[in-house]
Amino acid sequence: MTSIFASVLGDDFDRLHPMLQKRFGVGIEAGYGVVGTGTMSSIQRGPWWTVPFLWIGWFRNILTPDIGENVPFRIENFPYRDPFGRETVTFVREYSVRRKPTRFDATMLLNTAGDRIVDYLGTHQHLAVDLDLAVTEDGSLQLRSDAQRFYEGPLAFRFPMLFSGRADLTESFDDETKEFVIALEVRNRFWGFLFGYSGRFTCEFPDAVDAPQRLKPVRHELRE
Repeated sequence: MTSIFASVLGDDFDRLHPMLQKRFGVGIEAGYGVVGTGTMSSIQRGPWWTVPFLWIGWFRNILTPDIGENVPFRIENFPYRDPFGRETVTFVREYSVRRKPTRFDATMLLNTAGDRIVDYLGTHQHLAVDLDLAVTEDGSLQLRSDAQRFYEGPLAFRFPMLFSGRADLTESFDDETKEFVIALEVRNRFWGFLFGYSGRFTCEFPDAVDAPQRLKPVRHELRE
Protein backbone atom coordinates (compact mmCIF):
# COMPACT_ATOMS: atom_id res chain seq x y z
CA MET A 1 0.00 0.00 0.00
CA THR A 2 1.38 3.40 -0.98
CA SER A 3 0.97 6.47 1.20
CA ILE A 4 -2.30 8.36 1.03
CA PHE A 5 -0.52 11.24 -0.73
CA ALA A 6 1.08 8.95 -3.32
CA SER A 7 -2.31 7.34 -3.95
CA VAL A 8 -3.93 10.68 -4.75
CA LEU A 9 -1.04 12.20 -6.71
CA GLY A 10 -0.26 9.09 -8.76
CA ASP A 11 2.70 9.59 -11.10
CA ASP A 12 2.98 13.22 -9.98
CA PHE A 13 4.23 12.00 -6.60
CA ASP A 14 7.56 11.16 -8.29
CA ARG A 15 7.85 14.81 -9.35
CA LEU A 16 8.03 15.94 -5.73
CA HIS A 17 11.43 16.84 -4.32
CA PRO A 18 12.93 13.60 -2.91
CA MET A 19 12.75 14.95 0.65
CA LEU A 20 9.07 15.77 0.17
CA GLN A 21 8.53 12.26 -1.13
CA LYS A 22 10.08 11.03 2.12
CA ARG A 23 7.99 13.39 4.25
CA PHE A 24 4.68 12.60 2.55
CA GLY A 25 5.47 8.92 2.07
CA VAL A 26 4.58 8.27 5.71
CA GLY A 27 2.26 5.30 6.16
CA ILE A 28 1.78 2.03 8.02
CA GLU A 29 3.50 -0.02 5.31
CA ALA A 30 6.37 2.49 5.10
CA GLY A 31 6.92 1.93 8.83
CA TYR A 32 7.95 5.40 9.90
CA GLY A 33 6.62 8.70 11.16
CA VAL A 34 7.79 12.28 10.79
CA VAL A 35 8.71 14.67 13.59
CA GLY A 36 9.51 18.19 12.45
CA THR A 37 10.87 21.00 14.63
CA GLY A 38 11.58 24.54 13.60
CA THR A 39 10.51 28.15 13.73
CA MET A 40 7.54 30.02 12.33
CA SER A 41 9.01 33.30 11.17
CA SER A 42 5.51 34.79 11.24
CA ILE A 43 2.05 33.81 12.51
CA GLN A 44 -0.60 36.34 11.52
CA ARG A 45 -4.36 36.78 11.75
CA GLY A 46 -6.90 39.01 10.08
CA PRO A 47 -8.73 42.07 11.44
CA TRP A 48 -10.02 42.26 15.02
CA TRP A 49 -13.38 40.72 14.14
CA THR A 50 -11.68 37.41 13.19
CA VAL A 51 -10.48 36.90 16.77
CA PRO A 52 -13.77 35.45 18.16
CA PHE A 53 -13.83 32.83 15.39
CA LEU A 54 -10.22 31.87 16.11
CA TRP A 55 -10.95 31.56 19.82
CA ILE A 56 -13.91 29.27 19.09
CA GLY A 57 -11.65 27.06 17.00
CA TRP A 58 -9.01 27.11 19.73
CA PHE A 59 -11.25 25.13 22.13
CA ARG A 60 -11.12 22.10 19.81
CA ASN A 61 -7.57 22.61 18.50
CA ILE A 62 -8.79 23.74 15.08
CA LEU A 63 -7.38 27.27 14.95
CA THR A 64 -5.14 29.46 17.06
CA PRO A 65 -5.74 33.11 17.99
CA ASP A 66 -2.04 33.55 18.77
CA ILE A 67 0.24 35.68 16.64
CA GLY A 68 3.98 36.18 16.79
CA GLU A 69 7.35 36.15 15.10
CA ASN A 70 10.12 33.56 15.36
CA VAL A 71 7.77 31.15 17.14
CA PRO A 72 9.11 27.64 17.93
CA PHE A 73 6.86 24.90 16.59
CA ARG A 74 6.64 21.14 16.21
CA ILE A 75 4.72 18.95 13.78
CA GLU A 76 4.13 15.21 14.20
CA ASN A 77 2.92 12.90 11.43
CA PHE A 78 2.31 9.30 12.45
CA PRO A 79 0.29 6.57 10.70
CA TYR A 80 -2.33 4.45 12.44
CA ARG A 81 -5.58 2.60 11.78
CA ASP A 82 -8.62 4.32 13.19
CA PRO A 83 -11.45 2.38 14.90
CA PHE A 84 -13.08 1.87 11.47
CA GLY A 85 -9.98 0.23 10.00
CA ARG A 86 -8.97 3.21 7.84
CA GLU A 87 -5.30 4.14 7.52
CA THR A 88 -4.94 7.61 9.00
CA VAL A 89 -2.05 10.06 9.36
CA THR A 90 -1.78 12.61 12.17
CA PHE A 91 -0.92 16.24 11.43
CA VAL A 92 -0.56 17.69 14.92
CA ARG A 93 1.17 21.06 15.22
CA GLU A 94 2.22 22.84 18.42
CA TYR A 95 3.13 26.53 18.59
CA SER A 96 5.01 27.87 21.62
CA VAL A 97 3.71 31.44 21.65
CA ARG A 98 2.57 31.35 25.26
CA ARG A 99 3.68 29.36 28.30
CA LYS A 100 1.41 26.47 27.35
CA PRO A 101 1.81 25.50 23.67
CA THR A 102 -1.17 25.92 21.35
CA ARG A 103 -2.14 22.82 19.37
CA PHE A 104 -3.66 22.52 15.93
CA ASP A 105 -4.93 18.95 15.43
CA ALA A 106 -5.70 17.33 12.11
CA THR A 107 -5.92 13.75 10.84
CA MET A 108 -5.94 12.78 7.18
CA LEU A 109 -7.13 9.72 5.32
CA LEU A 110 -8.00 8.54 1.81
CA ASN A 111 -11.69 8.79 0.93
CA THR A 112 -13.69 5.72 -0.05
CA ALA A 113 -13.37 6.50 -3.76
CA GLY A 114 -9.58 6.66 -3.36
CA ASP A 115 -9.23 9.91 -5.28
CA ARG A 116 -9.11 12.54 -2.55
CA ILE A 117 -7.75 13.13 0.94
CA VAL A 118 -10.20 14.03 3.69
CA ASP A 119 -8.75 16.22 6.43
CA TYR A 120 -10.55 15.96 9.78
CA LEU A 121 -9.90 19.01 11.93
CA GLY A 122 -9.87 19.27 15.70
CA THR A 123 -9.89 16.95 18.68
CA HIS A 124 -13.31 15.50 17.82
CA GLN A 125 -13.17 15.44 14.00
CA HIS A 126 -16.22 17.69 13.79
CA LEU A 127 -15.04 19.33 10.57
CA ALA A 128 -14.19 17.27 7.47
CA VAL A 129 -12.42 19.11 4.66
CA ASP A 130 -11.66 17.87 1.13
CA LEU A 131 -8.11 18.57 -0.03
CA ASP A 132 -6.85 19.22 -3.54
CA LEU A 133 -3.17 18.35 -4.11
CA ALA A 134 -0.82 19.47 -6.85
CA VAL A 135 2.91 19.34 -7.57
CA THR A 136 4.53 22.54 -8.84
CA GLU A 137 7.27 22.78 -11.45
CA ASP A 138 9.97 23.10 -8.78
CA GLY A 139 8.83 19.95 -6.97
CA SER A 140 6.90 21.66 -4.18
CA LEU A 141 3.59 20.35 -2.86
CA GLN A 142 0.58 22.63 -3.07
CA LEU A 143 -2.46 21.85 -0.96
CA ARG A 144 -5.80 23.65 -1.18
CA SER A 145 -8.86 23.04 0.95
CA ASP A 146 -12.22 22.57 -0.74
CA ALA A 147 -15.67 21.58 0.53
CA GLN A 148 -16.19 21.46 4.30
CA ARG A 149 -18.72 19.38 6.24
CA PHE A 150 -19.71 19.57 9.91
CA TYR A 151 -20.61 16.41 11.86
CA GLU A 152 -21.89 16.10 15.43
CA GLY A 153 -24.07 13.18 16.49
CA PRO A 154 -27.00 12.96 14.02
CA LEU A 155 -26.25 16.48 12.80
CA ALA A 156 -24.54 16.75 9.42
CA PHE A 157 -24.38 19.67 7.01
CA ARG A 158 -22.15 21.33 4.46
CA PHE A 159 -20.41 24.14 6.29
CA PRO A 160 -21.21 27.52 4.71
CA MET A 161 -18.05 29.14 3.35
CA LEU A 162 -19.40 32.55 4.35
CA PHE A 163 -18.35 31.63 7.89
CA SER A 164 -15.15 29.80 7.07
CA GLY A 165 -12.07 30.09 4.88
CA ARG A 166 -10.15 28.20 2.25
CA ALA A 167 -6.57 27.24 3.05
CA ASP A 168 -3.75 27.48 0.53
CA LEU A 169 -0.56 25.76 1.70
CA THR A 170 2.75 25.28 -0.08
CA GLU A 171 5.60 23.12 1.21
CA SER A 172 9.03 22.91 -0.40
CA PHE A 173 12.59 21.90 0.47
CA ASP A 174 15.61 24.21 0.57
CA ASP A 175 18.64 22.23 -0.65
CA GLU A 176 21.08 24.84 0.65
CA THR A 177 19.87 24.93 4.25
CA LYS A 178 18.45 21.36 4.26
CA GLU A 179 15.16 22.68 5.65
CA PHE A 180 11.52 22.20 4.79
CA VAL A 181 9.81 25.49 3.98
CA ILE A 182 6.10 25.98 4.64
CA ALA A 183 3.64 28.80 4.00
CA LEU A 184 -0.11 28.87 4.67
CA GLU A 185 -2.86 31.42 4.07
CA VAL A 186 -6.51 31.06 5.00
CA ARG A 187 -8.83 33.46 3.22
CA ASN A 188 -12.56 34.04 3.09
CA ARG A 189 -14.06 34.89 -0.28
CA PHE A 190 -15.94 37.85 1.19
CA TRP A 191 -13.87 38.90 4.22
CA GLY A 192 -10.35 38.41 2.94
CA PHE A 193 -7.34 37.24 4.94
CA LEU A 194 -8.14 35.29 8.15
CA PHE A 195 -5.00 33.50 9.25
CA GLY A 196 -1.57 32.50 7.99
CA TYR A 197 1.95 31.47 8.84
CA SER A 198 5.34 30.83 7.25
CA GLY A 199 8.35 28.99 8.59
CA ARG A 200 11.14 26.46 8.28
CA PHE A 201 11.84 23.15 9.96
CA THR A 202 13.95 20.00 9.90
CA CYS A 203 12.63 16.45 10.25
CA GLU A 204 13.43 13.17 11.87
CA PHE A 205 11.86 9.92 10.66
CA PRO A 206 11.40 7.55 13.62
CA ASP A 207 10.23 3.97 13.08
CA ALA A 208 6.47 3.78 13.66
CA VAL A 209 3.43 1.73 12.66
CA ASP A 210 1.08 3.40 15.14
CA ALA A 211 0.58 6.93 16.43
CA PRO A 212 1.05 7.85 20.08
CA GLN A 213 -2.31 8.06 21.82
CA ARG A 214 -1.73 11.74 22.68
CA LEU A 215 -1.84 12.57 18.96
CA LYS A 216 -5.08 10.74 18.16
CA PRO A 217 -8.44 12.52 18.24
CA VAL A 218 -10.81 12.03 21.16
CA ARG A 219 -13.56 10.99 18.74
CA HIS A 220 -13.37 9.47 15.24
CA GLU A 221 -15.93 10.31 12.57
CA LEU A 222 -17.00 7.66 10.06
CA ARG A 223 -18.78 10.04 7.69
CA GLU A 224 -16.60 11.58 5.01
